[in-house]
Amino acid sequence: MLVSRRSRVTTLAACATILLATSACGDDKADEGSAQQVRLYGTDGNMYNAFPAELKERASLVDGMKGTTPLVPLPDDFKNRLRAIDPALKDYIYSGETYDAIVITVLASQLAGSTDPAAITKQITAVTNNGQRCEDPASCLALARNGQDIEYRGVSLNRAGFTDKGEPATASYATLTFDGDRINDGKTEFVGSGNESAASTETPPKPKKQRPGGDTDQKPLILGGLLPKTGDLAFAYPPIAAGAALAIREINAAGGALGKPVTWLDGDDGTNLAVAKSTVAKHVTDGVSVIIGSGSSGISRAVLPDVIEAGKILFSPCNTASSLTDIDDQGRFFRTAPPDSLQGRALADVILRDGSQKIAIVARKDSYGEGLQGSVRDELTKAGIADDRLKLITYEPPADATAPPIDFSSGAKEIKAFGADAVVVIGFGESAQVIRALADSGVQIRH
Repeated sequence: MLVSRRSRVTTLAACATILLATSACGDDKADEGSAQQVRLYGTDGNMYNAFPAELKERASLVDGMKGTTPLVPLPDDFKNRLRAIDPALKDYIYSGETYDAIVITVLASQLAGSTDPAAITKQITAVTNNGQRCEDPASCLALARNGQDIEYRGVSLNRAGFTDKGEPATASYATLTFDGDRINDGKTEFVGSGNESAASTETPPKPKKQRPGGDTDQKPLILGGLLPKTGDLAFAYPPIAAGAALAIREINAAGGALGKPVTWLDGDDGTNLAVAKSTVAKHVTDGVSVIIGSGSSGISRAVLPDVIEAGKILFSPCNTASSLTDIDDQGRFFRTAPPDSLQGRALADVILRDGSQKIAIVARKDSYGEGLQGSVRDELTKAGIADDRLKLITYEPPADATAPPIDFSSGAKEIKAFGADAVVVIGFGESAQVIRALADSGVQIRH
């Protein structure tokens, strides 16, 4: 169910006050000097059905792990269409955001009457605000071809449009729970966040009506992927890839953009800067107008100067680092994933509901990990959790897939000595090594 943010904040603030005084909100507290079970929490980088495989024979360690991720209640019809693309699909995280990013891009190109990135940028935010409401590629493209301002509401973008910064004004988060080594959908809750009034009210250039027979003087629109086919986020790739393939299929079934089919060029970000830069360079050579990606906020931040220099657009369906909101992007960066300033609130809500009193927040050392770590800390502090009851630890993520596994043994010992009753793990595939180290150090993970 979708829970009111206002009612949840009131309840949780009261709970936080009580737990600090009496521990009344918790149900499994032990004396601080004795061994106690630790609740495990994850985030969008590891709350996937595919994640336990990273732990191999110790996949059962995630049993009972809770976490948050940007996710709306996906319609069964959309899931069925995704499974028609990939029958083996296990997860749907960021599939809707990927689908919407591509549809918005194509609609912006159609309204601009051009495949020129500079013209497309002026329409992307406007596609989501202050026009004729439409909810699928066929009906939206029909309006756009007729020169009609539109307001796209799709799979993930279904409450409000983009802000002036080119990102969602509102978001929906899911609270996920592992039962055994799979997420139990029956325990999933959804909570809304954000502010609809933050949506942009800027007036875009007047839409161009498509000429009969299409815009024959325009080149076909080419989109390029910069997605985690390999690297520490590879386990998250299938739903993203399925969302992209479905969007391209349905857009072209509806006539494409400017009277021509839209071309999709695959591309890997490797969760690695060198791989991502190479992919960006190839897309520039191949005439891509808009690059869809990357999977990692840190990678997007690093390749954005290359994208800007080439005069292209970077549009990510899964970058959540709050620092990207105010990055100097010269109007060339957009995202359908909401910033972690919103996810931090949702995750803090989950932790407070469980009554945890001493919380360790472990994060990969990059813009995503440290940004979300800071957001969760700030929200817990606002709720009344004292600084001395919070412990923040970061680790250097592996440079690439060939690097040795991270060694988190010393961090695990710190957490055990701290006496944490909750550990938040913010990372990608490599965060499996954090969980292993916790168990190996004698931290008793609650299942």
